Formats: sequence, structure tokens, C-alpha cells
Amino acid sequence: MTAVITSPAASRQTRRAKGLATPRLLWLELRHNAMAWLVPVAIGLFWLTTYHKTVAMAPFWDVRADSLQLNAMLDFAIPVTGAAAWMGSREARSRLTDQVTITARPRWARLLIPWAATTIWALTAYLGCVAWLYVETAHQAPWGGPLWWPVVVPAVGVAAFAALGFVVGTYLPSRFTAPLATIAAFFILALSTQLIHGSQSYWNVSPIVTGPWDMGPQPGVATFYPFVPDLSIAQVMFLGGLTVALLGALGLPAGAAGRALRAAAAGLTGAGLLAAGTAVGLAGTGTLGTHGMIDIPALHDAASDRPFQYTPVCSRTAIPVCLNPAYAGYLAATAHALAPLLNQLAGLPGAPARIVQDSVTYQQGTGNCVAVLWRGPSASATSLFSVVLADQLPGPAMTAAQVGDQVASMYVPDLVTRVIGDRPGASQAQSAVARALEMSSGTSSFMSFQGPQGPNSCGPEEQGAPSQRLEVAPGTPAYAAAKRFAALPPATRHAWLMRHAAALRAGQITLAQLP
Repeated sequence: MTAVITSPAASRQTRRAKGLATPRLLWLELRHNAMAWLVPVAIGLFWLTTYHKTVAMAPFWDVRADSLQLNAMLDFAIPVTGAAAWMGSREARSRLTDQVTITARPRWARLLIPWAATTIWALTAYLGCVAWLYVETAHQAPWGGPLWWPVVVPAVGVAAFAALGFVVGTYLPSRFTAPLATIAAFFILALSTQLIHGSQSYWNVSPIVTGPWDMGPQPGVATFYPFVPDLSIAQVMFLGGLTVALLGALGLPAGAAGRALRAAAAGLTGAGLLAAGTAVGLAGTGTLGTHGMIDIPALHDAASDRPFQYTPVCSRTAIPVCLNPAYAGYLAATAHALAPLLNQLAGLPGAPARIVQDSVTYQQGTGNCVAVLWRGPSASATSLFSVVLADQLPGPAMTAAQVGDQVASMYVPDLVTRVIGDRPGASQAQSAVARALEMSSGTSSFMSFQGPQGPNSCGPEEQGAPSQRLEVAPGTPAYAAAKRFAALPPATRHAWLMRHAAALRAGQITLAQLP
């Protein structure tokens, strides 16, 4: 009998070789992975369906992060599912199962390596696309910073769909498995929102959901108040648990590993299913918060309910118009639309010292409809007059000039009422002056604007009654007096109002006394 003596140096070389085996196998899988060929496809989908759509939106971080999570999830999860299914069925398709079974490495550990390579390729492409979009947004957004939870959810989702495709390919090996898995992944994601009814829906755990479903992008969400990550945390928990359960399922069959590893695989599968089930249960406890995001009591941080502290951006008009810095791009148009009236009201009794932008609140309605609530005109006792911009309300996207025009339609009547005191029962002179001021400012509405209606909204509502006044119809003496007053030079109108505003509010001025 011959004794074999192993030197310490040889033992170290053996351990080093074993330690390098896994990285070498991973490198080999990365070089020959199907996802490498699909990366250009995924990037092309991102460029066509996500990037172009997202950069065309207003440069608000929450709007673009919302679009990123929804669209990028579809762009990357679908091709990675097909690539993973193809890699999972490789051994059976190539009739190599018997040859690789006799290797020293457990089958379970061997299967995890191609899954990891597929996921790495997909995540690398995804994170590169995120960086591309976020750098562009950073150059365009006037205020705020990146939101990372909407980035994390699709990243974990890519790993989960890679695991799903790999498991399907491993257990159902066929040349048709990959395309069928790809189609199934699309329908799983696309149809996952069909059963959502309101904020307290278990189906909100779907990774393409970022808030109240069907509400659409809302620039005011996560602008006046911090982003609430409750739903994102539940989605990451669900996707992470699903990934662990699927990967654990690869180690359950006899022959996949030894008894100890199979027990560990069973434990991982159970733990993953428990985490995923817990996440679904948490999603079902969510409620629509007043600031437009879904709050989950078990995950909610009260600090998210405190408003941001910011320095507003203000115009140089006679009465300053001050907006949230995220809306700085709308300041010039909004100030321009209000300037003709503000020049007439500046310095008059009851005129506000400043026009300030306010946030809106959200309320869950029946099904998926969401009511957007706004305060309406400020109380006359305060020196501030609060407004919301049309982009804060449901409706189609608008240009800055359109938003300014809508602000004038919404608030010019209330500003006039605040100064002139025009209300039901007011004198004809008050109504005539009010109509004249509206004419000179470019509006002539008789009731506060109620906001655009969206198909996914219960309709914006105003807390407080809109201003109303006696109609000044064409052909009446009041209308003739209004046209006469509106035809005066702005400086003359302002000087007359400075002298007679108090008497006008008290109803002591007649139509004949109007210049």
C-alpha cells in the first residue's frame, strides 16, 4: 500500500482552486448567456416606451419616477423571463442532464449560477438606463432630488421574473418554453391591475403600481410632502420573497442536492412564500393618504406626514406670486396671466400681500376614482391668497402658458370679490366694477373655475362656495358702466379705486358715480 502525503502548500492551492471555481463558472455563464443577446432589445424597448414618454413629461421627480417604475418593469421583466427560461431548459434541450449529474457540485448550486448571470445582465442594462434617465431629469428639474424606491422595485422585480422564467424552463424544458414564458410574463404584469378596486386592494402589490391606480401622474404628489415608500416596501418584500421561494424550489427535487441542502431549500421556499404572503396582506391594509400616496399602517413613518420646508420662488409683480420651487417653470406664465389684475389691486383695502401656491388633498372615492380637493379662496382676514395650479388637478398635461391662463380663470373672480366685496345682494356698481376688472384682466367668468375633469377622478372639489355675483348682461346700464370703467387707463382706474374702494364695498357708490 502506498501512502499519499499532501503538503500544506498543495492544500492551500486546492482550497484556492475551489474558491475560484464559482467566479469562473459565473464568468463563463456571463459570456454565454442568452440575456446578453437580449440586452439591446431591452434597451431599445426602454428608449421607445419609457425614455421618450418620460422626458416629455413635466420635470417633476415624482412624475418621472412613477413612469419609470411602470414602464421599465415591463421593458426588462418580459425579456429577462424569456432569457431565463431558455437558460433553465438548456441542459434538457442539449441532452446534457446525465453528464452534468455526475459532477461533484450539487445540481441546485449549479443551477443558481446561470440564473445569477441572467439577472446580472438584465440589472446592468436596467441600472444603466435608470442613470441615463435620472441624469437627464437632474438637468431639467428645478428642485428636488431622485426618488430611489421606484428604482429598487423594478430591480428586485427583474430578479424575481428571472427566477420565475428559470424555474419554468428547468421544470418544463422545451424549445417553446421561452417564448411562452415571455408571453405569460407580459400578461401577468399587464393584467395584474385589473382587479384593483381602491387603495385597500391586495393587488396593489403588483410591481407596476406606484399609487392609486388609474389616478395618473400627479406633479403635486411627493412635491409638497415627502415620498411615502410604504407600498414600495411591500412590493420589494413580495418580489424578494417570491425570488427566494422560486430559487428554493430548484433545490427541492430528489437529486438536486444532499439531504441537508434540500432541507435548506425547503426552508428558503417556506420563508420566501411567508414573506410574499405577508407583503400581500400588508398591501391590503393600505389607504389613500391625504397627500396622494398609499399609506400602510405597519410600514408608515409619521415623518412622511410633515411638509417639506422650502423657499418659494416669487415674481416681481405688484403683488408677488410665489410658487413651490418645483414649479419654477410655471412662475413667469402664471405671473404674466395675473399681472393685469394684480396691478389694479395692489395697495387696495383687502388686497392680499402675496399670492402663494398651496397643495391639494386626495380622497378615495368609489372603486378607483380619486377626489382631488382644494381649499378655494383664502379668508379675507389673512394677507395671503392661496392658489393651486391646474397641473395639480386631474386632467391632460398643459404648457406653462395654459397653466397660467387656467390660474387666471380659477382665481381672478375670487381676487376681485375679495377687494370689491361683490357677492349676492351687492350693488350694481360693485358688480359693474368687478366685471370691468375682469374684462381688463382678460377674464369675464362669473364663477370660480372648478378644474379639469379626469376619467380616473371623482372630480376636483372646492372646500368653500365659489364666488357669485349679479350677472352684468350686455345691454344693461351696469354693462355699459363696466365697459366705460374698463376703457379707462389702468393708472386712472387704480387711482379711482384707491380713493373709493371703501365706499364701493359699503354699497355707497351708484352706477352714475362710476367714471
